[in-house]
Amino acid sequence: MSHKHLFVPALVAAAMILQPAQADETLKDAVAADLSYLHDLYIELHRNPELSYHEEKSSARLAAELRDLGFEVTEKVGGFGIVGVLENGPGPTVLIRADMDALPVKELTGLDYASLVTTLNDDGLEVPVMHACGHDIHMTVFVGTARRLVAMKDQWAGTLVMIGQPAEERGAGARAMLEDGLFERFPRPDYNIALHTSSFLPAGMVGIPPGWAFANVDSVDITVRGIGGHGSTPHMTKDPIVLAAQIILSLQTIVSREISPQEPAVVTVGSIHGGLKHNIISDEVKLQITVRSYSDEVRAKLLAAIERIAVNAGRVAGLPEDLLPIYYLHEEEATPSTYNDPQLSARLMTILADVASGGVIRTPPVMGGEDFSRYGRDEPKIPSVIFWLGGVDPAKFEAAQRDGTQLPSLHSPLFAPLPDPTITTGVNVMTTAALDLFENP
Repeated sequence: MSHKHLFVPALVAAAMILQPAQADETLKDAVAADLSYLHDLYIELHRNPELSYHEEKSSARLAAELRDLGFEVTEKVGGFGIVGVLENGPGPTVLIRADMDALPVKELTGLDYASLVTTLNDDGLEVPVMHACGHDIHMTVFVGTARRLVAMKDQWAGTLVMIGQPAEERGAGARAMLEDGLFERFPRPDYNIALHTSSFLPAGMVGIPPGWAFANVDSVDITVRGIGGHGSTPHMTKDPIVLAAQIILSLQTIVSREISPQEPAVVTVGSIHGGLKHNIISDEVKLQITVRSYSDEVRAKLLAAIERIAVNAGRVAGLPEDLLPIYYLHEEEATPSTYNDPQLSARLMTILADVASGGVIRTPPVMGGEDFSRYGRDEPKIPSVIFWLGGVDPAKFEAAQRDGTQLPSLHSPLFAPLPDPTITTGVNVMTTAALDLFENP
């Protein structure tokens, strides 16, 4: 998941947990019997992570798994995306999505199956690679779910569409697949479902945020220009460092004074670079800003305010029009907010409580981004839900609850989900969700 957020474990302890009732033991037994195969697959995927836009081997592995199960598989959809279609008579169409890409992070978990991979990134620099966001769990559960649903074909009817998505960490894979005709070339779904490994829930537990789940995420660059000169004669210059500092402070008033306190919003300046030497006033400073919101209206207001403040700060400083700050929005990296259909969320909370060994909890939205959102936003909108799959060793989770120990977050080099019961819970709940959608459209 791109741009993650760490949930406070104490909120889990305070929440009402829907505990598992009498579940389908046949399904649970079948998943348990399949664990050895899935565990080996997980180790293979964990050891061989691939960066965004480079998921060649991961996508080929998933494609082979689906093909062996009888799916009609199409590869290289929107890059290294794969689409598997299994038609099983008349009925609804259910889409299940897993993302495949890893991160340029050096693994420090100490696991005997830790990633040792290094590769060249898009800039030609050698970087370490790790599944620090749990996408290896996502792919493993994806395969396990496909295996169960094929084995249970006599218990459902409809069309199953399973997609392996590239470049989620860059916020671009879903858009690339849609632009490559995902909903035109393949059956258009009636429901979209996905999961994400959680670094804040114990393994065996599932968390569902009804309504807003993830935020709009935007990246903005501001180039602050000036008139450089000697540090001893600042009156003969227009100092872009001073101007950049004024802009940064002014940006803090957007959320506090222009956005309703009932509307979540974030404006964070994550990078500032300018100047080369003590006694030289430079002629340029570069700012990099992350902007987060839920509603499209708040997003538009935030972005407009950032541009207004930056450009007019240049005018106040006396800069000529051709040297005013330059505002640039990275539209290609924008991730729209994710909205979990409330009715579908409530339905899944009830259904999944029967099979999640640690129970189901209602979780609040986070300010991280997830481009799964795009599948539900495509008009006419499709009911969609993405849920959290607990991945923390329960013993470590309990210790963190007692003494306040900080658990490794997603994207941390120390993040290591507990394979079991994370994988078995994931397959049980995803299979159960799909079966219910097929049986009760």
